[in-house]
Amino acid sequence: MFKPEKLKNMEVQSIKQRFGIIGNSPLLDRAIDIAAQVAPTDLTVFITGESGVGKEVFPKIIHQLSTRKHGSYIAVNCGAIPEGTIDSELFGHEKGSFTGAHEARKGYFEVANGGTIFLDEVAELPLSTQVRLLRVIEAGEFLKVGSSKVIKTDVRVVAATNVDTTVAIQRGKFREDLYYRLNTVPIYVPPLRVRKDDIYLLFRKFAADFAEKYRMPVLRLNEDAVNVLINYRWDGNVRQLKNITEQISIIEKERNIDAPTLLKYLPVTLKRELPVLYQNREEQPEMSERDLLYKVLFDMKNDINELKTIVGGIIKDEGASKDNQQYNKHLIDKLHENIDTIGSQVEHFETQQTNEPRFIEPIQESEVIEESLSIQDKEIDLIKKALLKYHGKRKKAANELGISERTLYRKIKEYDIT
Repeated sequence: MFKPEKLKNMEVQSIKQRFGIIGNSPLLDRAIDIAAQVAPTDLTVFITGESGVGKEVFPKIIHQLSTRKHGSYIAVNCGAIPEGTIDSELFGHEKGSFTGAHEARKGYFEVANGGTIFLDEVAELPLSTQVRLLRVIEAGEFLKVGSSKVIKTDVRVVAATNVDTTVAIQRGKFREDLYYRLNTVPIYVPPLRVRKDDIYLLFRKFAADFAEKYRMPVLRLNEDAVNVLINYRWDGNVRQLKNITEQISIIEKERNIDAPTLLKYLPVTLKRELPVLYQNREEQPEMSERDLLYKVLFDMKNDINELKTIVGGIIKDEGASKDNQQYNKHLIDKLHENIDTIGSQVEHFETQQTNEPRFIEPIQESEVIEESLSIQDKEIDLIKKALLKYHGKRKKAANELGISERTLYRKIKEYDIT
């Protein structure tokens, strides 16, 4: 029997208060509702979502609302345990089973008998360990390392990952049978960028917490700073927002934060980093160089458009100071130049329908085709220009570039800029 919508909403709000969850996003409420519904059962739950979205709170909800709440709850970060010891950590070992095994040890599945075990980053497990895990989930039994004695266990398994499981299965990194066994009940935790109305709520909560922790006045954002905050991409999600709020709370003496001040703490980086693309090319040799270039250009175009939207929202603020407006206009001009250059390249690629492997063929001779598309080269060039403009004064150059002086100093050393 389905619960009335009003009663369901009341339960979700109660869970939020109990576990300190901030936000009113329908996607977040849906995830909480599923966790509450599946909690009384013993079904395996698979939680997916980007890094930093707060996946770790959902196993706690499931455990505390289940009949196992008086049993053990163990959270294991599978990606943080070395491959050579992961089997021993999860399933235990017998004395003398390997070098250094001076005495027998119980594993997490034996200790958590009657309770719940949360396997975070489960896709990072070695394939041999995935086979052992599949046996535990299906049969409720396992073998200790160095033992032939079967041990029974009654453990509720909740797993989570931030990787694309479909891709991991295709590459042979994650067993398909284990995926379907874990994914009995899926829960998707949405990223912060699709919960825009929750971003400022979270910032205020973190600001108040840090003000109390460090015994200082609470941070305040003016209207243009709020606009920047809610339109930033937040690739690190809630974890990144919390860290940046703490940085500003400690470093800034002024408690009223404007947009230029906030922008100094927000990394202006592309969503998709080039090294990852090159790594994918090695792992997927069927991707041609032409396809790779097309993907890089198209992703850069999307990301610069997003940055353009953020800064465009600031420059429309008639109440901003004259200096801030000039600074923002400088940023928007730079973004226009980049989007025009990259846009022309993407459009040219889109008109090419032939499968013949080749590099970019210009319709007519143009300096744009020969211009370097290296993000690092662009960054070095901008840093040099800023330093020349202010005669080597790093503080003014950093303000011009919209980064902190510390970040500028690090990049000067990294790129060996003289």
